[in-house]
Amino acid sequence: MDSLPMESATVDALVDACIQAFDVTGKLQDSSLVRMFLMMHPWYLPSTELAKKLLLKSQEDGCTADLRSRICHLVKYWISEFPVEFNLNPALAEQIRDLREQLNTEGNERESQLIDVESVPSYKWKRQVTQRVPSVSKKRKMSLLFDHLDSSELAEHLTYLEYKSFCKILFQDYHSFVRHGCTVDNPILERFITLFNSVSQWIQLMVLSKPTAQQRAAVITHFIRLAQKLLQLQNFNTLMAVVGGLSNSSISRLKDTQAHISNDTNKIFNSLIELVTSCGNYSQYRRRFADCSGFKFPILGVHLKDLIAVHVALPDWTDPEKTRVNLTKTQQLYAILQELALVQTTPPNVEANTDLLNLLTVSLDQYHTEDEIYQLSLQREPRSTKPANSSPTPSPAPKRPSMIDEWAASVKPKADPAIITKHIEKMVDSVFKNFDTDGDGHISREEFESIRNNFPYLSKFGELDTNQDGKISREEMIDYFMKASSLLNCKMGFIHTFTETTYVKPTFCEHCTGFIWGFYKQGYKCKVCGVNCHKACRSRLAVECRKRTKSISHETPPALQARSYSFPPPSNTPVNLQNTVIAEEDPEAAGEGGFDVHL
Repeated sequence: MDSLPMESATVDALVDACIQAFDVTGKLQDSSLVRMFLMMHPWYLPSTELAKKLLLKSQEDGCTADLRSRICHLVKYWISEFPVEFNLNPALAEQIRDLREQLNTEGNERESQLIDVESVPSYKWKRQVTQRVPSVSKKRKMSLLFDHLDSSELAEHLTYLEYKSFCKILFQDYHSFVRHGCTVDNPILERFITLFNSVSQWIQLMVLSKPTAQQRAAVITHFIRLAQKLLQLQNFNTLMAVVGGLSNSSISRLKDTQAHISNDTNKIFNSLIELVTSCGNYSQYRRRFADCSGFKFPILGVHLKDLIAVHVALPDWTDPEKTRVNLTKTQQLYAILQELALVQTTPPNVEANTDLLNLLTVSLDQYHTEDEIYQLSLQREPRSTKPANSSPTPSPAPKRPSMIDEWAASVKPKADPAIITKHIEKMVDSVFKNFDTDGDGHISREEFESIRNNFPYLSKFGELDTNQDGKISREEMIDYFMKASSLLNCKMGFIHTFTETTYVKPTFCEHCTGFIWGFYKQGYKCKVCGVNCHKACRSRLAVECRKRTKSISHETPPALQARSYSFPPPSNTPVNLQNTVIAEEDPEAAGEGGFDVHL
């Protein structure tokens, strides 16, 4: 974007400049200023206030027909470029309806047709970047055993999961994160960061689940191949998670294990560490990312740090009275956010296997602390020597309670058990489909070991085999996950509270992506998260129910703020995760191949 001829301007001057950027026919002379202002205005002006300014300008005595036409073309452009603003902000949509009604009353029907917010399509449909094709999983057969799983398949499915989560992040999520410096009241971004950290933690657990150094080295080698495939896919975010997991102190300290890794593999891993290291403000990563074309997935933590750096270094306003917007800051923030927005418009070319996605989703829901993982590392390879005058080596961790008992600390209000059951049954069906190798309808001890190789955090065989008959039935596994889900506030499930709904505008099913036809009570809408689907798709919907949060905007207390949706993707939101901050890794530790990564 070309630099603006001014370093600061009043909000009214910016509004006037955007209006004058259009001619009376609606031709936009220069979109750079207009697009930047429409995306960034919530930083210093709520969208409802901007709409109010435009409405008042159109009502002024000196408002000519040409000026009114330009205002309407600006509003039309706003609706077309940022439809989510009007789809998810009822107050804003109502103000635009008032403007249209005023135009009709005054006989300006041609202008009123330009700003019809009723024509705004479903936001989820507008931002959908992938489609679920039910037949795909039937056509594509693969082994879901980790030891047999091709690194390309795993890389593609991890990319699919993380990218889908990334595409839910809105402008307001970045805005809130930058202003608060953490993910307080920001569940969408918090969910994405948690997924990143879960990948890193899952990798550590997979390595430490192996009893011998040679087996652990084989798992590490497999994950390094995975990292190479992620680099080929230009997925730098998941690449960072994998490198971070393998570089974590719980893994890097395993000297016996490292001795079984070949020199060539170590060279490859060291080159990947150099690519994502923070040295030179992530200079190697930035150069590599800038050279990519097509689908590319940035390390979000790096760009979040950039946003915070700009926000801390530059004030929002250039004058003490807060009347002149700092356009230097606005342009720098816009450049970062626009790049992230473009990533969301270019999805990866990946066909996802539903069974593998179900199993990965369960596998990545980890509940171990850093200390627990490190204690497991010490059990695998205890410290061999104790230097003089050092603190005593921590004693081995006591026998751990059932994983279900550990999860009990996260007890939250219960959801509808019937809906939980449907989605857990779907996940268990995937487990039996892929791990019940003899097809007898039960999971034997040998088959269960294959499952634990994929999901080492699962409880012991005997805790699932409640009737102690030496095999796990489908009902026993469902009961186990039902208990786990209940204690976790359904963190493992996809719980929705559907109600039959009549739609007054075009709406599409979140499951099959098909149009929801009819005139009265055509489909079902979740009262909690707002997801829509056909009646027949309710039981098959594999989208998490995440309660929508309160609004956030500038210059108002958090509890009363109005959300800005200038940066569009879907709005299902996660729940009850720990506050997360971005921690700089130690450059010296990185040089030793041992930095811990947490977004």
